[in-house]
Formats: sequence, C-alpha cells, structure tokens
Amino acid sequence: MSEQSRWRPETVAVRGGYAGDNATHSISVPIYQTVGYQFDDTSHAARLFNLDEPGNIYTRIMNPTADVLEQRVAQLEGGVGALAFSSGMAAITGAILNIARSGDEILSSTSLYGGTWTLFTSTLRDFGITVRFIGDEELPEIDRAFNEHTRAVFVESVGNPRLDITDIQGWADAAHRHGVPLIVDNTFPTPYLERPIEHGADIVVHSLTKWIGGHGNSLGGIVVDAGRFDYQVERFPYYSQPDSSYHGLVFGTLEAAAYITRLRVKILRDTGAAISPTNAYYIIQGLETLPLRVRQESSTAQDLAERLTEHPRVSWVNYPGLSNHPSHRRGQQYFSHGLYGSILNFGVKGGHDQALKVMDRLKLWLIVANVGDVRSMAIHPASTTHQQLSPKEQDLAGAPGDLIRLSVGLEHPDDLFEDLAQALEG
Repeated sequence: MSEQSRWRPETVAVRGGYAGDNATHSISVPIYQTVGYQFDDTSHAARLFNLDEPGNIYTRIMNPTADVLEQRVAQLEGGVGALAFSSGMAAITGAILNIARSGDEILSSTSLYGGTWTLFTSTLRDFGITVRFIGDEELPEIDRAFNEHTRAVFVESVGNPRLDITDIQGWADAAHRHGVPLIVDNTFPTPYLERPIEHGADIVVHSLTKWIGGHGNSLGGIVVDAGRFDYQVERFPYYSQPDSSYHGLVFGTLEAAAYITRLRVKILRDTGAAISPTNAYYIIQGLETLPLRVRQESSTAQDLAERLTEHPRVSWVNYPGLSNHPSHRRGQQYFSHGLYGSILNFGVKGGHDQALKVMDRLKLWLIVANVGDVRSMAIHPASTTHQQLSPKEQDLAGAPGDLIRLSVGLEHPDDLFEDLAQALEG
C-alpha cells in the first residue's frame, strides 16, 4: 500500500497527486499554460501517439496541471484514474458516449438535474441513444427494464433538486445482474461525504464547477473510473473489437485502464471538450479547502432547515438532515461525518407566484443558477433550470412551482436566515 493511499480525505485534498515540480520546486501546482510539448525525437513522438508509452502529446488530451487534478479526485473517490473535462455536462456526455452508440439504451433514475434530463431526452435521442427512466421507488421491479440494448445505468447520488438519497448499492446490484456498469453523478455530496465506488458504482462523474471548485470562478467536469468492470465482452464492441484509429488495438485488453484510457484517447481527443489549464489550477485551489467548506456549509444548512420548518409562511422543508426526511436513514448509511450537504429546498405557501415574489425580495441570497459556491444562492427551478420541462416532468424531477432551492455558502447562518425571513414576510 502506497503512502498516499493511506491518507485521509483532508490530506488528499491538499497533497494528493503532486510531489512538487522538478524544475522549480514549487509547492503550488504550476499552471502549464501550453498547447504542445516537445518530443525527444521522432521515435519518442511515435511511441506516444501509438500509446506505447505514457506522456504529454497535446493539451486537448492531457496537461500536467489537469493531471494533478485528475489524480487527486481519483484518489478521493477511490478510482484507478480520472479524466477532466471542460464542464460537468461534457463529463456526463463523454461518460455515456464512451459506452453507448446509436441503437443502444441507457436506464436512468427520474431524479435528475434539468440539464441532464434534456441531454437524455433530446440530444442523446438525436444521436440515436434511447434513455428510459425509472423512479427510485420502482427499483424492486427494475429487472424488467433491461434488454439486450442496455449499456449502462445512470443515477445521481443525491437527486437535484429532489434531494432524495439514492440507494446506490441497490442500483449497482441491478446493473451488475445484467452485465452493465453503474454511472453515478456524485456532484452534490462530493467525495468528502460519499464515495459511490465503495457502494458498487463503476463510474463517477462530477461537475467540478460546484463544490470541488467551490468559488464560482471556473467551469470543469470529471469522470472517475473504478477500474473493475469488465468491458471486454460482446455487449461492448468499443472494447471487444479492434479500433481502426489505433491500428487494431482492442481497448478491453487494457483491463483496469480500459474505460478511462479510451475516454481520453478517443472521446476527449475527438470531441475536444478539454479543461483549460487555468481552470484546472483554480479548481485545485478550491479542492484544497473542500472538507472545511463542506463541514461548515452543511452545518449551516442543517440550522436553516430546522428554522424554516417553524416559519408560518413555509409549507414544507426538504433537507435530508431532518429526522423526518424520507432519505434521512439512507443518509446515515451512505454519508460520512454525520453531515447531509449544503442544499435544501422549501415550499412557499401561495405556490408558484408567491415563490417568485419571495425570490425577488431576497437581498443577501444571490439569485444564481449554480450551487456549491462559497456565496449563498437561491433559485426557482420551475422558472429557470427546469423551465424547459413540462409540468408533469417538473414534478417527476422534483421541481414543483412552489419550490425554492437554496445552496448554502459560508456566510453567518443568522444573516442568511434573517434575509429569508424578511423575504417570506414581505
């Protein structure tokens, strides 16, 4: 066991994947703001391009700054490798295109971020990939949803904005019974609160833009591979058949590195959704304080949720840390440190129109279509992030018209509550 593999998450967040820069001895990860890399000679270049030897070729495919970020997040999640993308949506898209092609199907939970929902119901459909949806309550009957075209199962560890905590082990068991991997979007809990690979997930994705970056200054996404799913079977021709663009290489023969290697040298190479070195640097800076921020923000969210339950103009509060929440006991099973995250939802008495009025009266809370920032933010999903969904789809996704979603930052909880109270009281 290596020394780094024994480190706790607080240490990994600060030191993982980086032992210093040989040229400068910098203790801060340098920004390698370069597009290309000089080869030793033509033979060296040929070996790199043929995947005979690891190394830097072109920043669209790999970059030393991004490499530290990838190693650090992979270590936090317990994966064998990771690949950073230009955004969370690019990471989700890449994760699926690395498995599925026209005529294939994906099974997904209904509890999804609005952008993921439209990717699944519109753009992937245009690519010929069908996504079929299953509610978490239908998990006991999920076996009937699989067929010979199913290539993966996709869930969010915490539904956005429903905040239902997913039974990852249950979904993983179902996926594995039918020979397909489980993909988990773990953006909301972060690897500090939950590590889906420990519960059976094969692939983990994050929007690095959110808590891992944490400061609202850089877009990024990442895919982490557990490295234990066997893709070298007939169901996955991308891994069981020769690839003509690499002189007949069968990616499945790379075993634990098969998925993440193909994702890098095929999907990222050809679609170009690479993270910039500068964004990777800023996200690394945010990652270093992830445990501190998650602890403080989760504590404040718990406090606000308890106070809002007593407010006369609030019809309901949705926060897994409340003892009466449907997912509270599951959170005790899956979450670490006795924390439940920094997102909470509440319903405004008076419905959709009254919720908009409350939003417009907020002063300290920022109206922003983002989460996971050090600044506290509020949004009305039904009129913004989930606006493109039909009312029925909004209800399925957990975004009814009376709902206001809060992303709790680092401000003092009393100041945050006082602003909510004045907005509610009008």
